[in-house]
Amino acid sequence: MYSNLEKTPRHLLVCEKSNFKNEKSRHGIHVENHYFNYRVSVLIPECGALPAGLSTIGSSFGKYYLVKNLPVYEIVEQQFLDLCVKKGSFYALSYNTRIDQDNSAALIPAGKLILSVDKDTYEELGLEGQQSQYSHKAVMRHIITIDLTDASFAPGTKKYERVVWALKEKKPLACDFLMAWHPSGEGDFSLSSYFAKYQCKEHTPSVSTKILRDIPSPVIKSGELKGKPEESCDSQEFLDWLGAASADIDCNNEASSFLSTYCCPEPSIVMGQACLWTVTGFLLPKKIGMLLEQLRHYFDEPKLAHWTALTVHGFADSPVSWGVAEHGFHKGGENLYNFVIFRNHDYWLQMAVGTQDGCPP
Repeated sequence: MYSNLEKTPRHLLVCEKSNFKNEKSRHGIHVENHYFNYRVSVLIPECGALPAGLSTIGSSFGKYYLVKNLPVYEIVEQQFLDLCVKKGSFYALSYNTRIDQDNSAALIPAGKLILSVDKDTYEELGLEGQQSQYSHKAVMRHIITIDLTDASFAPGTKKYERVVWALKEKKPLACDFLMAWHPSGEGDFSLSSYFAKYQCKEHTPSVSTKILRDIPSPVIKSGELKGKPEESCDSQEFLDWLGAASADIDCNNEASSFLSTYCCPEPSIVMGQACLWTVTGFLLPKKIGMLLEQLRHYFDEPKLAHWTALTVHGFADSPVSWGVAEHGFHKGGENLYNFVIFRNHDYWLQMAVGTQDGCPP
């Protein structure tokens, strides 16, 4: 029994270095295409109070909605497509569905509806799809992708009528959905009003600030992604430490500690204080991009810190990670990325997913 505990599931971690001023930098694309995020954390070393700019962006994250037991066919109705999907960036993700056991759904702002369904549901729906790339010898899951913005997907066409019939009559699917909408212009459309006949509740992201004191911190240098012996730590060591520090895990490896034997990698220094700021909810990439932009300019004025970090956690049970890349759960459902922003505008980007994922972009 104990031998199984020693086996660590395979995971994928991609680390890259670039500079925000580089014309070929892809930092914006990576943020924009990671659609479904539930937590963003910012760690600022040698800082005793949250900068006003971050506080302002945090308060502007906006509302999101939880719609209970919503039939999936409601999302493909032409009225909803015209009023919402085609007039902005609409995000919807099934809530409290287990990606490896339940039927789940996601609608990404490109207008694609992605259904991850079990074998029986797939056969009953009769819609075209493909095998999950993480199926075993016996195929147990399928992925159905429907482009709601395609010209051939319109009322009266065979394709549209078949999809609506399959989702509404042949095999009605319903689940709880998290939803958020960023309109492309002015308008009076309201998600809460449109789904008033269902249990629709408005939510606001929660925000917390914590000041960490006297914590050991690894020494890192922007040009040394792989680290140098006795000079700097590598990017993976830093990411491990960042996770421990953000979770307020003691990194001193003291004999009296029964909770953790983890210790800060060497070489290290002791930070007198650090500000840890966290926002939790259904968070849109656009707002996360604004946070990253704000952190880029943190060093416009002299600071004691040499770097700051922005960590974004995606939903473990989201059908996709980046873009339309299939995401699986396996044992952990890892789905996150982290930016380390340096004084000289260099940055490290670390993208992590679990066993049942392809290599991050």
